[in-house]
Amino acid sequence: MTRTIVASATREVVIGFDQPFCVIGERINPTGRKKLAAEMVAGNFETVKQDALAQVAAGATMLDVNAGVTAVDPNATEPGLLVQTLEIVQDLVDVPLSIDSSVSAAIEAGLKVARGRPLVNSVTGEEEKLEAILPLIKKYDVPVVAISNDETGISEDPDVRFEVAKKIVQHAADYGIPAHDIVVDPLVMPIGAMGTAGQQVFRLLRRLREELKVNTTCGLSNISFGLPHRHGINAGFIPMVIGAGMTSAIMNPCRPQEMEMVRAANVLNGTDPNCYNWIMTYRDHQPAAAGEAKAAAAAPASSGGRRRGGRDARRARG
Repeated sequence: MTRTIVASATREVVIGFDQPFCVIGERINPTGRKKLAAEMVAGNFETVKQDALAQVAAGATMLDVNAGVTAVDPNATEPGLLVQTLEIVQDLVDVPLSIDSSVSAAIEAGLKVARGRPLVNSVTGEEEKLEAILPLIKKYDVPVVAISNDETGISEDPDVRFEVAKKIVQHAADYGIPAHDIVVDPLVMPIGAMGTAGQQVFRLLRRLREELKVNTTCGLSNISFGLPHRHGINAGFIPMVIGAGMTSAIMNPCRPQEMEMVRAANVLNGTDPNCYNWIMTYRDHQPAAAGEAKAAAAAPASSGGRRRGGRDARRARG
């Protein structure tokens, strides 16, 4: 059974098919958050601290940490800011971290200060990226997210994306990196722009599990990008991708509806023995009154959510 081990200084987490779904909190990321970006540039980390604590309290298994605040010379600015952010977060919470950057120098700087065994987010199938990132993964003995795109971009054909993932796993093996330390991101497309996006990712996840035997992740809210009431789509997507074999996701754990679906999927998937976590979380749950439920259903949905496209654009930096 494939198991990917991540750890903080005090806590170990296993990502695997027989484990509870791993929720990687997405909020410590200035991409698309102008206020947070401005704060971080100014050396103000209050929002970072609040987001770290809130996500862990909401049930995040891990936290993604990104410091890509500017497109201007990120090779010079991002390493120091990422280190500072990582140190603040890991002093505050004890969950494992994901070091999220497209800048090789920033990833290595983060690996030098990270405690435990962090996840590196990410490497693509581009030869330049493979040669830059995989030696770091081997040197620091950490797992890495493998994103299924290469020099040709992101293919709309799931079979092409599978071959890119396979290529990364094979290249990693050449460096002595085992498949269980590769967490593949199959790239979830927006369902509003591509009506087959859900079917494609379900099929691709099954192939990744059965043929490559790797763990998987995604930017969960990509599926709903551009649609109204995005969190309803996200919540429906969660048990379906878990059923297809996905083992983790970068998402917002502060959305109760989405976390409820994660916990329900764990129960139904057999990774919450005796329904213990479900019972402990919801034993005092009180359903909303009819009037409150109608008001909530009628309220306009936030358009917030993680835009993976922003991260894709940053990968070209270096």
